[in-house]
Amino acid sequence: MSLGRLCRLLKPALLCGALAAPGLAGTMCASRDDWRCARSMHEFSAKDIDGHMVNLDKYRGFVCIVTNVASQGKTEVNYTQLVDLHARYAECGLRILAFPCNQFGKQEPGSNEEIKEFAAGYNVKFDMFSKICVNGDDAHPLWKWMKIQPKGKGILGNAIKWNFTKFLIDKNGCVVKRYGPMEEPLVIEKDLPHYF
Repeated sequence: MSLGRLCRLLKPALLCGALAAPGLAGTMCASRDDWRCARSMHEFSAKDIDGHMVNLDKYRGFVCIVTNVASQGKTEVNYTQLVDLHARYAECGLRILAFPCNQFGKQEPGSNEEIKEFAAGYNVKFDMFSKICVNGDDAHPLWKWMKIQPKGKGILGNAIKWNFTKFLIDKNGCVVKRYGPMEEPLVIEKDLPHYF
Protein backbone atom coordinates (compact mmCIF):
# COMPACT_ATOMS: atom_id res chain seq x y z
CA MET A 1 0.00 0.00 0.00
CA SER A 2 1.40 3.41 -0.96
CA LEU A 3 1.98 6.13 1.61
CA GLY A 4 -0.50 8.40 -0.20
CA ARG A 5 -3.24 5.75 -0.03
CA LEU A 6 -2.50 5.12 3.66
CA CYS A 7 -2.80 8.86 4.38
CA ARG A 8 -6.12 9.04 2.53
CA LEU A 9 -7.42 6.14 4.62
CA LEU A 10 -6.19 7.50 7.95
CA LYS A 11 -7.15 11.14 7.40
CA PRO A 12 -10.91 10.65 8.02
CA ALA A 13 -10.18 8.74 11.24
CA LEU A 14 -7.90 11.51 12.43
CA LEU A 15 -10.39 14.20 11.49
CA CYS A 16 -13.34 12.38 13.03
CA GLY A 17 -11.75 12.09 16.41
CA ALA A 18 -10.45 8.55 16.51
CA LEU A 19 -6.95 9.92 17.05
CA ALA A 20 -7.52 13.68 17.15
CA ALA A 21 -7.50 15.95 20.18
CA PRO A 22 -10.93 16.80 21.69
CA GLY A 23 -12.44 19.91 20.11
CA LEU A 24 -10.30 19.68 16.99
CA ALA A 25 -12.31 16.93 15.34
CA GLY A 26 -15.55 18.92 15.17
CA THR A 27 -13.89 21.89 13.54
CA MET A 28 -12.13 19.71 11.00
CA CYS A 29 -15.24 17.67 10.16
CA ALA A 30 -17.36 20.74 9.61
CA SER A 31 -14.79 22.28 7.31
CA ARG A 32 -14.63 19.04 5.28
CA ASP A 33 -18.44 18.84 5.02
CA ASP A 34 -18.22 15.24 6.19
CA TRP A 35 -21.54 14.95 7.96
CA ARG A 36 -21.03 11.34 9.02
CA CYS A 37 -18.28 12.19 11.49
CA ALA A 38 -20.09 15.10 13.16
CA ARG A 39 -20.88 14.66 16.86
CA SER A 40 -23.35 17.53 17.18
CA MET A 41 -25.44 20.03 15.28
CA HIS A 42 -22.84 22.64 16.23
CA GLU A 43 -20.42 21.27 13.65
CA PHE A 44 -22.59 22.37 10.72
CA SER A 45 -23.27 25.63 8.95
CA ALA A 46 -26.16 26.77 6.79
CA LYS A 47 -27.18 29.86 4.84
CA ASP A 48 -29.79 32.01 6.52
CA ILE A 49 -32.82 33.28 4.61
CA ASP A 50 -30.76 36.30 3.47
CA GLY A 51 -27.97 34.11 2.09
CA HIS A 52 -25.41 34.67 4.87
CA MET A 53 -23.49 31.62 6.08
CA VAL A 54 -24.28 30.83 9.74
CA ASN A 55 -22.09 28.58 11.88
CA LEU A 56 -24.56 26.52 13.93
CA ASP A 57 -22.09 26.56 16.81
CA LYS A 58 -23.86 29.81 17.73
CA TYR A 59 -26.63 27.59 19.17
CA ARG A 60 -24.31 25.89 21.64
CA GLY A 61 -25.95 26.01 25.09
CA PHE A 62 -29.46 26.44 23.64
CA VAL A 63 -32.27 23.93 23.20
CA CYS A 64 -33.34 23.95 19.55
CA ILE A 65 -36.25 22.84 17.44
CA VAL A 66 -35.14 22.24 13.86
CA THR A 67 -37.94 21.94 11.32
CA ASN A 68 -38.58 22.00 7.59
CA VAL A 69 -41.32 24.46 6.69
CA ALA A 70 -43.60 25.32 3.77
CA SER A 71 -46.08 28.01 2.82
CA GLN A 72 -48.82 25.49 2.03
CA GLY A 73 -50.26 22.43 3.76
CA LYS A 74 -50.31 22.42 7.59
CA THR A 75 -48.69 25.81 7.52
CA GLU A 76 -51.02 27.89 9.69
CA VAL A 77 -51.04 25.59 12.73
CA ASN A 78 -47.29 24.97 12.52
CA TYR A 79 -46.19 28.57 12.04
CA THR A 80 -48.65 29.82 14.68
CA GLN A 81 -47.55 27.26 17.28
CA LEU A 82 -43.83 27.68 16.51
CA VAL A 83 -44.19 31.45 16.94
CA ASP A 84 -46.03 30.82 20.23
CA LEU A 85 -43.36 28.42 21.54
CA HIS A 86 -40.61 30.85 20.58
CA ALA A 87 -42.36 33.77 22.27
CA ARG A 88 -42.84 31.83 25.51
CA TYR A 89 -39.53 29.95 25.72
CA ALA A 90 -36.88 32.06 23.97
CA GLU A 91 -35.89 33.65 27.28
CA CYS A 92 -35.47 30.13 28.73
CA GLY A 93 -33.03 29.29 25.97
CA LEU A 94 -35.18 27.88 23.15
CA ARG A 95 -34.14 28.56 19.56
CA ILE A 96 -36.11 27.53 16.48
CA LEU A 97 -34.39 26.92 13.16
CA ALA A 98 -36.76 26.78 10.19
CA PHE A 99 -35.59 25.39 6.85
CA PRO A 100 -37.97 25.95 3.90
CA CYS A 101 -38.28 22.89 1.68
CA ASN A 102 -40.04 22.36 -1.66
CA GLN A 103 -39.62 18.57 -1.86
CA PHE A 104 -43.15 17.71 -0.73
CA GLY A 105 -46.01 18.51 -3.08
CA LYS A 106 -44.12 21.63 -4.22
CA GLN A 107 -45.56 23.38 -1.15
CA GLU A 108 -42.70 25.92 -0.92
CA PRO A 109 -42.24 27.23 -4.47
CA GLY A 110 -41.22 30.80 -3.58
CA SER A 111 -37.81 32.43 -3.50
CA ASN A 112 -36.06 33.02 -0.17
CA GLU A 113 -37.21 36.64 -0.34
CA GLU A 114 -40.84 35.56 -0.85
CA ILE A 115 -40.57 32.98 1.96
CA LYS A 116 -39.20 35.63 4.34
CA GLU A 117 -42.09 37.95 3.48
CA PHE A 118 -44.59 35.11 3.96
CA ALA A 119 -43.12 34.22 7.38
CA ALA A 120 -43.28 37.87 8.43
CA GLY A 121 -47.06 37.58 8.04
CA TYR A 122 -46.97 35.18 11.00
CA ASN A 123 -44.70 37.54 12.96
CA VAL A 124 -41.84 35.03 12.85
CA LYS A 125 -38.96 36.09 15.10
CA PHE A 126 -37.11 32.77 15.07
CA ASP A 127 -34.28 31.98 12.65
CA MET A 128 -35.21 31.26 9.05
CA PHE A 129 -32.74 29.60 6.72
CA SER A 130 -32.44 29.37 2.94
CA LYS A 131 -34.49 26.78 1.09
CA ILE A 132 -32.90 23.32 1.16
CA CYS A 133 -33.53 19.68 0.33
CA VAL A 134 -34.00 17.35 3.31
CA ASN A 135 -33.96 14.03 1.44
CA GLY A 136 -31.79 12.54 -1.28
CA ASP A 137 -28.23 13.16 -2.40
CA ASP A 138 -28.76 16.93 -2.37
CA ALA A 139 -30.07 16.99 1.21
CA HIS A 140 -28.37 19.49 3.49
CA PRO A 141 -25.67 17.70 5.55
CA LEU A 142 -27.34 18.71 8.84
CA TRP A 143 -30.53 16.92 7.78
CA LYS A 144 -28.62 13.85 6.63
CA TRP A 145 -26.93 13.76 10.03
CA MET A 146 -30.09 14.31 12.12
CA LYS A 147 -31.90 11.45 10.36
CA ILE A 148 -29.26 8.85 11.29
CA GLN A 149 -28.91 9.80 14.94
CA PRO A 150 -30.24 7.16 17.39
CA LYS A 151 -33.14 9.42 18.46
CA GLY A 152 -33.57 11.02 15.03
CA LYS A 153 -34.58 7.96 13.11
CA GLY A 154 -38.04 7.82 11.58
CA ILE A 155 -40.81 5.28 11.46
CA LEU A 156 -40.71 3.13 8.31
CA GLY A 157 -37.28 4.46 7.36
CA ASN A 158 -35.34 7.60 8.11
CA ALA A 159 -36.47 9.75 5.18
CA ILE A 160 -38.37 12.92 6.03
CA LYS A 161 -41.98 12.12 5.17
CA TRP A 162 -43.36 15.66 4.69
CA ASN A 163 -42.89 19.28 5.68
CA PHE A 164 -42.97 20.21 9.36
CA THR A 165 -40.96 17.23 10.56
CA LYS A 166 -39.31 18.51 13.75
CA PHE A 167 -36.18 17.56 15.68
CA LEU A 168 -35.57 18.52 19.30
CA ILE A 169 -31.88 19.23 19.89
CA ASP A 170 -30.36 19.52 23.37
CA LYS A 171 -27.84 22.14 24.58
CA ASN A 172 -24.96 19.92 23.45
CA GLY A 173 -26.30 19.82 19.89
CA CYS A 174 -27.55 16.22 20.05
CA VAL A 175 -30.86 15.00 18.66
CA VAL A 176 -33.07 13.93 21.57
CA LYS A 177 -36.38 13.38 19.76
CA ARG A 178 -37.99 13.44 16.32
CA TYR A 179 -41.61 14.50 15.75
CA GLY A 180 -43.55 13.59 12.62
CA PRO A 181 -45.18 16.12 10.32
CA MET A 182 -48.65 15.41 11.71
CA GLU A 183 -47.53 16.23 15.27
CA GLU A 184 -48.24 19.86 16.04
CA PRO A 185 -45.40 21.92 17.56
CA LEU A 186 -47.15 22.28 20.94
CA VAL A 187 -46.61 18.52 21.44
CA ILE A 188 -42.91 19.40 21.91
CA GLU A 189 -43.74 21.66 24.87
CA LYS A 190 -44.08 18.74 27.31
CA ASP A 191 -40.51 17.64 26.48
CA LEU A 192 -38.84 21.05 26.77
CA PRO A 193 -38.44 21.17 30.59
CA HIS A 194 -36.21 18.08 30.48
CA TYR A 195 -33.61 19.96 28.43
CA PHE A 196 -33.51 23.55 29.75
